[in-house]
Amino acid sequence: MKVFVTGASGFVGTAVVQELLRAGHQVLGLARSEASAAKLKAAGAEVHHGDLEDLDSLRTGAAESDGVIHCGFIHDFTRFAEVCLVDEWAIQTMADVLTGSDRPLIVTSGTALVNPGGVATEAMPSPFNPAWPRASERAAEAAVTAGVRAAILRLPPSVHGEGDQHGFIPILVNTAREKGFSAYIGDGGNRWNAGHRLDAALLYRLALEQAAPGARFHANTEEGVTVKSIAEAIGVQLNLPVKSITSEEAAEHFGWFAHMAAIDCPTSSKWTQEQLDWHPAHPFLLADIENGVYTG
Repeated sequence: MKVFVTGASGFVGTAVVQELLRAGHQVLGLARSEASAAKLKAAGAEVHHGDLEDLDSLRTGAAESDGVIHCGFIHDFTRFAEVCLVDEWAIQTMADVLTGSDRPLIVTSGTALVNPGGVATEAMPSPFNPAWPRASERAAEAAVTAGVRAAILRLPPSVHGEGDQHGFIPILVNTAREKGFSAYIGDGGNRWNAGHRLDAALLYRLALEQAAPGARFHANTEEGVTVKSIAEAIGVQLNLPVKSITSEEAAEHFGWFAHMAAIDCPTSSKWTQEQLDWHPAHPFLLADIENGVYTG
């Protein structure tokens, strides 16, 4: 299968490209820069120049492929509402090309806001939140209604592993270095679900090959890791004290990230593992922190 991959040179996307190639698929990777193009060529993928705001490039890439994996997202929180619209338009554009063809479209979403405070499952739709207006799932569901074999793959708040420079754990590490201590809010009992990037890459491939229209999959290998335990592991690695802070202090300490530092989002992936015969095999989050992946 020839697979068009957006976000193909990113932290998760590079692992997806490698997984697809290992399994015998061809990859057409979206590249917005020469550096990204060089990375894709070195991996053995074909390069498709463009970006998520270039809808013509997305149409062409989807048209030239037997299936699409949409990993790309513009992580610019200074214009978050705008980039969420870009994501929605990108999905709609590629879906229009695939309508009626039975070619799969795998859309990336997240687990964090599916069921805050309770265990999220794949059966639960993700409510649209105007305060956090990412519309990936809404666009995927509309594509299914229009006759596209689209499915949703939800990534955990922490997709971890070697090479992670912009995820949630690097934010906590960098904040601890800047402030001189590693922090958690209140008793730190709130939980993040987590998964390794290589396990997630395998799941993308399995979903591409097997998913039914409208299916939702969870890429977490751990149901919930307390933020206190994460902060403590970071403190040990950086040789810094670990402190509890209040919600009011968190706004100053973490800035815009305070909301995510406080969220409680345990998530099950039991159905995903059973449905796709997915067997995660890579290190857990705390093991990566303790092994110096983020502080070495």
